Amino acid sequence: MKSYNQAKKILINAKLKIKDEIINIDSSLNRIVSENILSKVNYPAGDNAAFDGFVIRAQDTKKLSKKNPKHFKILGSLAAGDKPKFRYKKLSAVEVMTGALIPKGFDTIIPIEKIRFDKNKKNILLNEKLIKYSHIRFAGSDFRIKDIILKKGTQINSNHILALKTLGIQKLKVKKIPSIIFFSTGNEISEKTDIPNWKVRNSNSYYVKSLAKKFSFNFIDGGILRDEEEKLFKNKLNKLIKSDIALIITSGAVSAGKYDFIPNVVKSLPLQSYLKSVAIRPGKPFMFAKIKNKSKAIFGLPGNPMSSAACFRFFVYPYLCHSLQTNEEKPLKAVLKNNFYKKKEFTRFIKCKLSTNQKGVQEVEVLKGQESFRIKSFVNANSWGSFPSGKSKFKKGDIIDCFPANFSNKNFY
Repeated sequence: MKSYNQAKKILINAKLKIKDEIINIDSSLNRIVSENILSKVNYPAGDNAAFDGFVIRAQDTKKLSKKNPKHFKILGSLAAGDKPKFRYKKLSAVEVMTGALIPKGFDTIIPIEKIRFDKNKKNILLNEKLIKYSHIRFAGSDFRIKDIILKKGTQINSNHILALKTLGIQKLKVKKIPSIIFFSTGNEISEKTDIPNWKVRNSNSYYVKSLAKKFSFNFIDGGILRDEEEKLFKNKLNKLIKSDIALIITSGAVSAGKYDFIPNVVKSLPLQSYLKSVAIRPGKPFMFAKIKNKSKAIFGLPGNPMSSAACFRFFVYPYLCHSLQTNEEKPLKAVLKNNFYKKKEFTRFIKCKLSTNQKGVQEVEVLKGQESFRIKSFVNANSWGSFPSGKSKFKKGDIIDCFPANFSNKNFY
């Protein structure tokens, strides 16, 4: 049985090759950038006003003082979006609104709050030397041509779209969205609401489907495979290997029971990599296989809902990230609020509650009800705590790696 870290290395070395495509920025949210995106323009495009006020030439104020004030003739007004039309004249000023381009020859802005007009309001009165370039936003001071806007592997968020649209980017090269087909297994699984006590409502497929948009994949429901449908699954698998579907995921039938046929069917295929059973809890019966000479992989998740959820979060999602060549998710660090004990040789994924105390310190609480059949604690959880192998006692005050339960924290770093 492999350790969690050994299993992760096997998956990293068997990542998929996912193709690129060109898309419009309007449909780019949550997509993964395939190459560095460079600015094609300077931003701001030209020198412009940081405040409403009047723009003058600083050289004209060099000899000014309270004893030697000067009148500056107002040539006119410029708003943001106006084409500059005024030419500099000695001791002249132009009224500018925030964002207005600075006319040629002018270089310094006086905020409107500091302006003194003459009686006719045709001139402004200045009586002090001004610092050149005050309140000017310079062309290219934020982005210059060929500056990197987004690095390869970045997952596009709303703030990225704002920047890209501002800089005139219309199309992007991104990774294609991988498709996942998900099969539930077992005679006990039911899609009905009212069931006898020997049946189990299907939930695993709905849980994974709910993560599709946040975790960047297309979800296909493969239905329910019954205990006697080993041959049917094998036929489906042979067809799926020839399809465009990247990941084939099953839930249940991966252990060592009479009807746990998934591993035997998978092992009959030509495989590049195969992994069965990992020293983790929940999720020990986990299975992974990479098809030889195909950009296609199979994940066998346990049927227990908590085990299935943990294996998806800590195996399937990281595998997708590596295959999409995006940044690896880093854990949130939190101070443990209560003692926790486990078997030394196992990595445990624990249902936890993250919070921030009054001192601004992030804390994590191990919730009651960690048995894999319990879902109440998962309802109350907002994160998974990762408690690594090699250690059995975790004391209050220890620093714990945490991962959000329902989304990635990849974009926090």
